[in-house]
Order: sequence, then C-alpha cells, then structure tokens
Amino acid sequence: MTATHPNPGATHVCGPYDNMRDYVAALEANGRLLRIAEMDADRFEPTGFAYRLIEAQGFHQAPAFMIERLKINGAWLDGPVLGNAFPGWDGEALAFGAEPYTADQGKARAQGSALLEELLASDGNWPTRAPQTVSAADAPCKQNIHTGGEIDLRRFAWLQTNPRDAGRYLTAASVFMEDPELGRNVGTYRCQLKGADKIGVNAEVGQHAWQFIDRARKAGRKTIAAAAVVGADPITFAVGTSKITRLGEDELDVAGGLRRKPVQLVKCESHDVLVPAQAEIIIEGEIPVDRMEAEGPYGEVYGYMGLEKPENFFMQVKAVTFRDRPLIVNSFAGITKLTLMLPQNVTDKARYRAQIPGLVDVYRPIETTGVTLVSINKTAAGEGLAAGRIIAEQDIFAKTIIVVDGDIDIHNFTQVFHALGTRWQPHPAAETIASTKGFPLDPSQPKRWVTSKMILDATRQYPEEGGPEQWPEVSRVLLEQLSPEVFDLVESRWQEYFRA
Repeated sequence: MTATHPNPGATHVCGPYDNMRDYVAALEANGRLLRIAEMDADRFEPTGFAYRLIEAQGFHQAPAFMIERLKINGAWLDGPVLGNAFPGWDGEALAFGAEPYTADQGKARAQGSALLEELLASDGNWPTRAPQTVSAADAPCKQNIHTGGEIDLRRFAWLQTNPRDAGRYLTAASVFMEDPELGRNVGTYRCQLKGADKIGVNAEVGQHAWQFIDRARKAGRKTIAAAAVVGADPITFAVGTSKITRLGEDELDVAGGLRRKPVQLVKCESHDVLVPAQAEIIIEGEIPVDRMEAEGPYGEVYGYMGLEKPENFFMQVKAVTFRDRPLIVNSFAGITKLTLMLPQNVTDKARYRAQIPGLVDVYRPIETTGVTLVSINKTAAGEGLAAGRIIAEQDIFAKTIIVVDGDIDIHNFTQVFHALGTRWQPHPAAETIASTKGFPLDPSQPKRWVTSKMILDATRQYPEEGGPEQWPEVSRVLLEQLSPEVFDLVESRWQEYFRA
C-alpha cells in the first residue's frame, strides 16, 4: 500500500459544488484527502484501515481517503472508492461555502452553522430553488450508457465492508422515486449487489420510499420506476440522508436552496424519473411492489450486524449510465462519517428553540448514535428534565438525553463528561421512560421500534432539586474575568508557538 498527502498549505475555493469531484478536489487542496494506490478488499483491508484511521486520528480530524484500485473476488478493479467522504466540521463548511476555510474544527462548525442559520427562515423552513432540467448532451452522468446485455454491475468496485455482510453493497446510494400526488422522493438506502442487473433496496417500514412503494401497490401497479444515484453533489446527497423534509416535500428543492443554485437533472434512459446530471453513476430500473427477496445481514450504523431480512425490496436494473472512471462513495457504516450533519443540527435547534425555554444548543453526535446532548440557560427548577422529556418524545434516535448548562459546549465531549462528573447526581436528577418509540436499528431493543429512554439532568441543581446551597466558581471563568486579555494574547501568538 502506498499513500501520499497533498500539500497542506494549498487552498481551494469553498463550495457549494456542482458535483462530488469538485468537492474532493477542494478536500485535497486543503490537505484533507489521503490517496491510497491499492488495497486488498478480499482481505477487508479498506475496512480495517477505516477503523484504524478513526482510532488514530479521531472522528473529526481523520481525513477523507481515496483508494485507486481494489482487489475484489480475486481480480483487481479500478476505483476510485472514497471513504470518510465528509471529514470534520471543516469538510462541512467547505461543502456549504462557509469562508474562509479553516482547519480549526470549532471555528469551522461555528462558520457553517452561522451560514445555515442565516439561510433558515424564521418559520423554520429552508429556502427552496426548483431543479433545472438539462439535455443528455450536457449531463456528465451520460458519458457511458449501458443497456440490455451490456449491464454488469459487478464490474464496479462496490465493497463488502464486513465479512458477515451478505455480499457487496452500494452503501451510499440516493434512491429516486416519483409519485403522481406526492411528487419526488430522495432517500439513502443500502442496496445489496444481487447480480449483474439486480440490486436490493432496503426501505424500512414507514420510511418515505416504503410509503411510495406501498402507494404504488395500493394503486394496482406492479412496479415503481426508481433510480439509485451514486456520487451526487455533497448537499444533494446530504439532504437525501437527513430528516429535514416531510413526506411530499421535494428534497431537490431544498438542496437547491442550500446550494443557492438549482440542482441540474436529466431524464433516465429507461423511464421518466429525473436524476442529478453530474452524478457519478445512475442505476435505473423497476422495483416490484408485490414481490420481495431475502436481503442482509449487513453491518449497520450502530456498529452492530443487522439481521437477515427474509423479505425486502429489490430493483431489476434496466440501464446504467456513468461518468468516465466513476467515483464510488462507500459509507463504512458504523465506522466513518457518512453525511453532512449541519442541516439536521440547525433544523433541530430551530425546532426545539420554540419549545424549550432558554435553549442554547442541541446535538445528536453521529459517532454516538442514540445519545442526544442539550444545553440550556436554566432559570427555574425542573427545566432540565422538562427539556429532556421534549427531546425524548420527538426524536426516535434519542435514547439517552444529557442536558447541561449553557456554559458547556456540547460539541466538546470532555466538557459534557466533566459536567456529568461534577454537576450531576444520579438521584434525583435522572428520569427513565419505560416504553416509547425508538429507532428500529437499535440492537438493544427486544422489540423493534420500541425502546426505553433515560434523561440525565447534568445542569447545576437548585436546592429545591436536591442540589447544594452554593455552587463553587468555575476556574476558567475566573481566569476570563480576572485576566480578560489572556485568550486574546494566546490567540494572537498561536501560530508563533508552533514555529520551530
């Protein structure tokens, strides 16, 4: 294995980007992409590397990595395969166009959040911009068109991420469907490679794609046209992975609003579904609505192996179009960061601000699925647990809710755990909810969709809540008050400290 680091001193214009390739070029120009010549996927080298990379460098500091060639089923296949595609908060700030670029994770997150908060309307709705249809001649995804006997999905470097997985998977495919009444839906679902011209489509019960398929079945149709899109631009992909749109809202309208320019679409070869013109690979076909096949098991986002499903949807592929040397994004589910998190973070904060008095911030870390962190400026007894109850009721991912004071940065796990260790008493500042709706992939659930939850109120407890009569002063706060110039001094000399 060989690897090269790009010049960390180089810079590249910030986004939004029209395609994944331009985004990857920006990562590389800013020293956030690692190129690797080849890896042996038959020995699961890419997966082992993904684990080790995160362990060695941390969830937000680890770079994206691109593998140029991979050994799969005994043969060497050309990639490239992109892993950890959206590294750190700086990668997110790049994608959304927050300038100037900074590698400082806290500053990058603040920049990106501020930009998106400016875009979010006072009513909690994102700006929209309708997509723009272009001709096939102007669509890079049409550089190669395979139909009929030419179709062979096995020629692409899809990975089997875990030895227990059912096989090779398209792990970051945006599935496009259309409904006569509801319009378009874009969602990210794992797709098992089932053969040269067949893939699975894992839409969980109740998810938007499942509802589209169910509506087609109830309307008496035998199939629904669909397309699995690999390598759309970062923002379009991110909107398709998020929960910031409701059923019947067009994800591409929202993606256009966040991009500040429309998403360019082109018509599929085998049906009328419109897909991103600058995507890397488009897999077109039909999903039977009344026939299913076994699918899985598959290593899920929680870091545990999901169960085999005796019945799941699949797509019969009718055409494949792709760019020259298409880039394949692999999610490495449960290991690396899959998507851009800022839109969901900003949406959640705006939604809960109207419900939680004194809300400062809310954050569901993607690397600790099931844990939600909340900070509030507390003014009365009981507000900590009350805030936790609101989150528990509305967020199916939130199984453990930790509420802290507003002076705690909930993006800094050290501060959060310090608050737990120094401001929280398990009794009486904890509350358990015995049974409520949960996220179905949680491996700890004895019954799918049903979970218990716990709220930990790690705010400073008032005496009437069981807290001390007086809380001691915080050392850092005292430093800021008694020597107010110190951090400006350190900041002004920051680069000087690290010079040889």
